[in-house]
Parts: sequence; structure tokens; C-alpha cells
Amino acid sequence: MNDTLSRRVLVLNRLWQAVNIVGVKRALSLLMQEHAQVIDTSDGNFNILDAEQWIDYSLANPPAHDADAIHTVRLRLRLPGVMLLRQYDKVPTKEVKFNRQNVFERDGHVCQYCGGHFHERELNLDHIIPRDMGGRTTWENIVTSCIRCNTRKANRLPHQAGMHLNRKPDRPRYRPFVQTIPADEREDGWEYFLK
Repeated sequence: MNDTLSRRVLVLNRLWQAVNIVGVKRALSLLMQEHAQVIDTSDGNFNILDAEQWIDYSLANPPAHDADAIHTVRLRLRLPGVMLLRQYDKVPTKEVKFNRQNVFERDGHVCQYCGGHFHERELNLDHIIPRDMGGRTTWENIVTSCIRCNTRKANRLPHQAGMHLNRKPDRPRYRPFVQTIPADEREDGWEYFLK
């Protein structure tokens, strides 16, 4: 039973955009209170079922494994994988954390001085205004650079090294919720909804 209750359910807003991941208890609560419906794709179609229809479906098509169901006194209810909210239509966003990987992603793994595309192990982060000249470690002062360009620029301003930036760095506005779900934490059946 503990393993069953630790399962996660993807929640979509009414525009079919991923907005949250909840536990089984919360998912069933949303379903029974008629705040959400289950999206069942087991037959290759998108079947939208309310609470009563989900109970009927669970009775007619019992899951093969106990881990795919929750047991009540009178029935064995299938666990939903994806829920569709009836009213909510907003899309939550998360602020992008400042870290090495996110700077590389912002710059597309491209050196901002020479324009070359590199593997992460061949890239550095460069302070446009060096720290000893008062440069801060911020989105607006850090760029992706290859090791060669970083060495050439050294502890100087770009124009002092005879270099120029291909693009002015800026702070990413936000990251949609769906992009914050690591690939290894995604459940079977979620792929279509996380594209």
C-alpha cells in the first residue's frame, strides 16, 4: 500500500498543459470532488472520465497488478496517471536558478566570443567584467566561453582583449513547469503531455 500511495499523477490545466505533479491521495481527492477528470489513454485514445465513469471503468477493467490500484472496502480503484482540471487554465512558471548548467542552456552551449558550439567539458563561465574590476556573478555578467577564448580574454574586458560578445547576456524570464521535470522522474504515460 505504501508504494501505491507514493505514486505520482500528472495534472494538466483545462488547456491540457502540465501544471503540477501530485500524489495519489490528492489526485483522487480532486477526482471525487469533481475538480478534475482522469485522462485514460490505455486504448490509444484520449478518454476523459469523471469520478463515476472512472469507478465504472475500474470495475470493468481491473488492473493486472495490485500496485496499479487502491483498495477500498467495496472496490479496487485503478490509479490515474494523468488528470485534467476542470477550471484552472493558468500555467505556472519557475524562476530559472543561476547555475553553470542553466547558463550553458541559456547560451545554447555556444561560446559567446567565437561562436563555436562545444560540449560542456570544453566550456567555461566567463565574467564579462572581471571580478577584480568589480564584476558580479550575475546572469547579466556571465557568459559561456570556450577554454581557448576564456584563456585569451584572461582578466580583461572583452575590448581590451580585442574580443566582442556575440550576444548581450540577460536573465531568463522563467522556465515553464514542464521543463523543470527531470526526464528520469517522468512516469509512463506522461510523454505525450510533456512535449
